[in-house]
Amino acid sequence: MTQPTPAIEAFDAVDLIHAKRDSGELSTEEINWLVDAYTRGYVGDEQMAAMTMAIFLNGMGRREIKDLTMAMIASGERMSFGALGKPTSDKHSTGGVGDKITLPLAPLVAVFGVAVPQLSGRGLGHTGGTLDKLESIPGWRAEISNEEMFAQLGDVGAVICAAGSGLAPADKKLYALRDITGTVEAIPLIASSIMSKKIAEGTGALVLDVKFGSGAFLKDIERSRELARTMVELGTDAGVATSALLTNMNVPLGRAIGNANEVRESVEVLAGGGPADVVELTIALAREMLALAGQPDADVEAALADGRAMDTWRAMISAQGGDPDGALPVARETHTVLADRDGVLVEQQALPFGIGAWRLGAGRARKQDPVQHAAGIDLHAKPGDTVRAGEPLFTLSADEPARFERALAALEGAWRIGSADEPVLDGGPLIADRITSA
Repeated sequence: MTQPTPAIEAFDAVDLIHAKRDSGELSTEEINWLVDAYTRGYVGDEQMAAMTMAIFLNGMGRREIKDLTMAMIASGERMSFGALGKPTSDKHSTGGVGDKITLPLAPLVAVFGVAVPQLSGRGLGHTGGTLDKLESIPGWRAEISNEEMFAQLGDVGAVICAAGSGLAPADKKLYALRDITGTVEAIPLIASSIMSKKIAEGTGALVLDVKFGSGAFLKDIERSRELARTMVELGTDAGVATSALLTNMNVPLGRAIGNANEVRESVEVLAGGGPADVVELTIALAREMLALAGQPDADVEAALADGRAMDTWRAMISAQGGDPDGALPVARETHTVLADRDGVLVEQQALPFGIGAWRLGAGRARKQDPVQHAAGIDLHAKPGDTVRAGEPLFTLSADEPARFERALAALEGAWRIGSADEPVLDGGPLIADRITSA
């Protein structure tokens, strides 16, 4: 019996690896073939691992990054919200410690008739996932169908839910490979990963919250600025109105780090209170999202103060089966660290506090691990605050007291009380820059 002749491939993976290894530029056709061949399994993980390392070391040009992003979009479905009859605007954060901004932000923007399709994920490592936080709410469902999502966007105006597996499947496969090959930090790969999903999602406008500092994915502000510029260019080239805010993650955002406690803090913001930094960033991102959606003069402060954003939050949670009045989980054990002397809190590093919360059970080391929704850290003082000996600085919460020792070890040297004339090491203003297309 005659065996079928295998299809002749347009390119050879080894040739493309050689080209990028030697700082060459891949053509649009080569990139399209590479992503498609990897998605269908013709190009193996070992070959794509070599390619990602070559990209990590030698970079990619703007056209190459655009081609890579569009090829990853083409690997799956592409959504459209044109039938909604109202503008759409979304936000993506590169993640940080205590970053719960999506929770108050989505209902706040929806008050003004702009639909917010916030497709979110779960956390891995010290940065908590938005879905993990919301799953602290009794009955709330992250997994909803496209029909439910469209209906909720029409009725309520905001959805925070899990992204479907059909969006940019090539990215899902490539991300898992980058995670085990030391190439996660390559800016062309970060940018194409984030933007392939966001462009495929179909939003009309997108605001990027790109973090820098101790608790950020990229610590260096210039690297974060490069990532922000690259992603803004990708969005603009794809016809999505895109801008970015470069924001400070040297200090935890707000006073709650965890899951259930971050939901509580978000509700405080929606009730017109909450920590000043969380309110500041929520308002700044809301203004940016609304401006890109054609409403530059929206009074977002008024919508927080008069209860409209809270009403939308309650409707959004209820629509996904959650009880907005339900009791949030509370940890069985707590441990409070007290100030050992009078002075000013001059340092509070974000990353160790994120690792501490993770060790308490608020995060996961592997994707399949559960999170403890009640675990986390509550900060009683922030940098610049005057403290007195014996006053609480922060409280650790966990279901198993055995977790406290390792969490406290992570916090060793992460905070410091100094004198009133000592400079506060907070990394500067919360919002360092705004980046738009050239």
